[in-house]
Amino acid sequence: MPARITTVAFEGAEARRVEAEVVLTKGPVAFSVVGLGDKAVAESRERVRGAFAGVGLSLPGGKRIVANLSPADLPKEGTHFDLPIALAMMIVMGILPEDALNEYVVLGELKLDGSIAPVAGALPAAIAASSYGMGLICPFDNGPEAAWAGDVKILAPRSIIALINHFKGHFVLEPPVRGKRAEPHKAMDLKEVKGQEVPKRALEIAAAGGHNLLFVGPPGSGKSMLAQRLPGILPSMSNLELLETSQIWSMAGLIARGELTNERPFRAPHHSASMAALTGGGVRAKPGEMSLAHNGVLFLDELPEFSPQALDSLRQPLETNEIVVARANHHIKYPARVQLVAAMNPCKCGHGGVGRGSCGKAPRCLKDYQGRVSGPLMDRIDLQIDVPAVTAMDMALPAPAEGSDEVRLRVESARQLQAERAHRLDLAPGNALNATAHGSGLEQICNLDPTAKTLLTQAAQQTGLSARGWTRTLRLARTIADLEQSGSVLRRHVAEALVYRRTGPFNEDSPAGFAQAPVHASSRL
Repeated sequence: MPARITTVAFEGAEARRVEAEVVLTKGPVAFSVVGLGDKAVAESRERVRGAFAGVGLSLPGGKRIVANLSPADLPKEGTHFDLPIALAMMIVMGILPEDALNEYVVLGELKLDGSIAPVAGALPAAIAASSYGMGLICPFDNGPEAAWAGDVKILAPRSIIALINHFKGHFVLEPPVRGKRAEPHKAMDLKEVKGQEVPKRALEIAAAGGHNLLFVGPPGSGKSMLAQRLPGILPSMSNLELLETSQIWSMAGLIARGELTNERPFRAPHHSASMAALTGGGVRAKPGEMSLAHNGVLFLDELPEFSPQALDSLRQPLETNEIVVARANHHIKYPARVQLVAAMNPCKCGHGGVGRGSCGKAPRCLKDYQGRVSGPLMDRIDLQIDVPAVTAMDMALPAPAEGSDEVRLRVESARQLQAERAHRLDLAPGNALNATAHGSGLEQICNLDPTAKTLLTQAAQQTGLSARGWTRTLRLARTIADLEQSGSVLRRHVAEALVYRRTGPFNEDSPAGFAQAPVHASSRL
């Protein structure tokens, strides 16, 4: 009879149940591992053979050993199948009782001395085990991470000898202690930013509603400085968000010593990053930067310098909040609910068409450079802000009286208002933030004043605002109203939202080369 051990295969951020079966049969002496595994899975037979030799055990002689990972049509990747195969082998050999491991999900990589090496994905594996009503056996170094899953019986041995002794009653393994909460990093403060009142206002609005944001300005104007201070005004993650994000980081092997943090992720990939690096993929389809920034911020500095293919791969995830990595034989999904913040110079020279150091090739240089970012991607960015150069007068001023702490209080108040409204209107949890509201839920939360609706309609007709642009303008206006604790979206809220949306045509006289806001939107307040 074959021995069976329950383990998991990772498909995106999810753990799928897999049975590791081992049987001894007649035939040519061999050790085969089947079940649609990758190269790392195929090599597990040598690691198991070496680990057995390292602890003084030998494989059954004169027998053909077959290890099967069922279901056989599910692709398997990684080294964490070593331990379940080895334990199933021990059951077949009579070293462990047949029913000893019936209540456990097992994963771990074996070293040649019999010790168990850490693997990626311990937290989602523990959550999956909990959903099966089972415990988890994982490497010692993964124990503090797996313990975050809650009420799950966890064994975290250092070696297979320690595990054998536990089940034989010679030694009892203590359950691992949950990892500590990582100390939050000292956030950069908005008090360090002098001048730039409009960009700081836009940053606050973006934080309050979770909106995508683009800063456009010459070098040294403070675009990256502003973006790096966004985490300092964002509220901490909820417990559900913490669990979602930590599962992805666990899959990527980025959780050290089992320490989790409530800080929202802030990922800032270099502009040389490929499409696979941003969205996920590669041989083993690991999560990309966009998924690692789930529930946090993805900052793209020097936006036009990214490859057009990489940028356009973000368009669909920004709408659906998930990434689908397609393969010939299967599809992998990763969550990707991110706030996109980007920065760019107005042209290749950096200074645009007017002012000191202006580009002599304007407006053609501006159009060519900005044309590297596709229109559909720009349409998904709610706030597009000109960041002018900081003057000597600004630098001579004392630090601003208001910093990140004061702004964060207003942001938290606005987000609390959105959460209460979503609960009152029975909206889906993913529809709570203004930036993600859609359909009938968006109509319920907006409550447009008649004059505000008239202004938005006129602006849409005169500037050719797309349907997506209409929706995103409504979301932005709702956030501006929330910062004022206003129940209705008024005319001035829509007017300010239109200014940030920059719905007009290209204008070479703009310092950044982008269109100025519609005149009628601000002149009729």
